[in-house]
Parts: sequence; C-alpha cells; structure tokens
Amino acid sequence: MATFFGEVLSVYSRAVEEDDRDDEEEENEEDVEIRRELEEKRKVQMKWCSDEGQAIEGSSDKKRTCSHLIVAVGTNATGFVSAFILNSASWHRVGWLSVWNERSRGSGPSPNPPAPGEPGCVLYQQRDDDSVLICQCSSYVAEDQLFQWTEQLFMCLQKRGLAVTVLSDVPVAEYKTPDYVHGSDVPFLRALSSSAYKGPVTCPFLEQPNIVTGLAAAVLSHCQVHSIPAVLYQNYSDVISADSDTMEAYRHAVSSAKGIKLDPPSADVLQKFTKASDLHGNLYT
Repeated sequence: MATFFGEVLSVYSRAVEEDDRDDEEEENEEDVEIRRELEEKRKVQMKWCSDEGQAIEGSSDKKRTCSHLIVAVGTNATGFVSAFILNSASWHRVGWLSVWNERSRGSGPSPNPPAPGEPGCVLYQQRDDDSVLICQCSSYVAEDQLFQWTEQLFMCLQKRGLAVTVLSDVPVAEYKTPDYVHGSDVPFLRALSSSAYKGPVTCPFLEQPNIVTGLAAAVLSHCQVHSIPAVLYQNYSDVISADSDTMEAYRHAVSSAKGIKLDPPSADVLQKFTKASDLHGNLYT
C-alpha cells in the first residue's frame, strides 16, 4: 500500500490459519535442532594418546611441556615434515586434533595415509626427547573452526619458554608484486613473525600488500595476542601436489631449529610421498 507521498507500507493479511503458524513453529524448531547438531559435530576436540597409541579419556586437560612447536599446514609442508623429520623411527604419535567439516578429509601426503574419519591433524614427539612437538595438519579447517583449533592446541601446552614455527603452502598466483616472478625463482619463502620473536629469519619478510590467511594466520595471530615467539614461513609454489623441490625449500628454515635433526631422505622415500600425493589428486583414479 502506498501513501500520498509515495511511501510504501507493509501490509500483512490477517487471513492466516493457526495450522500454518504451527507448521512454521515446528519447522523452526527442526532447523534449530539441526543447527545444534551441526555445531556439536563441528567442535574441534583435542586428544592425547597413551603409550599404546590409544586415546586417553579426559586427556584434553593435560598440559604438555615443549620448547618448540612446529605446525605444518598444506601438502608440501606436511610432506616435508614426513620425509625429512618424521621419517626417523624415534618419532611417534602422541595426540591429535579431531576436525570435521564439509571439506575435511582423513588423508595426507604420507605413503600410508589415515583412513577416512581418522584425524588429519596429528601431533608427534620423539620418544627420548620431548622438547619438540610437531603438529602435522593435512585436514581442511573451516573459518568458523580456526579459533577453536588454536585454542584447543595451545590450552594443552605450557606457554612458558615456548617458541612456534609455522610452515604453510601458498599458490604463487596469490603473491602480489610489481615485478614479474620468473619460473626459476619458484618456489620461494617469505616470513612473518610475532612481536615477541627475536630469532633469525632465513628469508625476506612478506611484503605488503600480501596477507596470510587460514590456519597459519590463526596460529600466528594467537601467538601475537599471547606474546609467544613465533615465525611463519610461507612457501610460494606453482604446484598443487607434493613436489620434492617445494619440500626442499623448507629445509633451510627448519635446519637451524633446536632439537630438530633433518635426515635427507633417499630418492625412493621422496618418490613415495610425491606418488601418494599424485594418486590422491588424480581425477581418473
């Protein structure tokens, strides 16, 4: 209905049956219940393992002490950790972060990926040295889960004396620069650190207007807010699958870390990881 001055007024009909209103209320209740179930299912949960590898009930309250946390995000970051660090028998699984969303997958670049439904964010420590904790995240973490993920991880760690290194894969197409990026320059690293980080950086800092997004940004932001020394290394590459050259780019950034011994993998070991990634991303298999 319009007034003399052209203002449009909303007019609602009173001819609405009570049955229709009841149906709408029931549908709304169903929607609320569905949303509640989804929210519960999307909660990020932290679990620690016993010596036998089984989940410890109520273990989310456990505080673990370590001096260095390494978080690997992306195919080549997790592939580098698997091939160059975890390839040693001294590393074992100590816990995991359970993540479920519409895009999550229980698989990664390792030659023996976990079965569907198993956690894609796994924590590792050495049997004889617990100073370093490695979080290998091969699952997608949705935007609404990023805060939960970082809170669940860091609330289980003693923050005193803790330093954090984040390794993250980024497509080179997202790198903004006025200069042309030659193919021979790819892959390359760029760094970003928290204010509390005073250690060395093995590559140039990330130039403006480039930004950090996703899980890597959430971890670095958490460290910035809580004054935890942290450095992020973004690996810009022109490949989407596991690649030996892209993995190798992380080597110099991690080699100086205390408690980390890099064992250069053989050609056969590298081939296992790259083949596993190729098969996982092949459209025809």
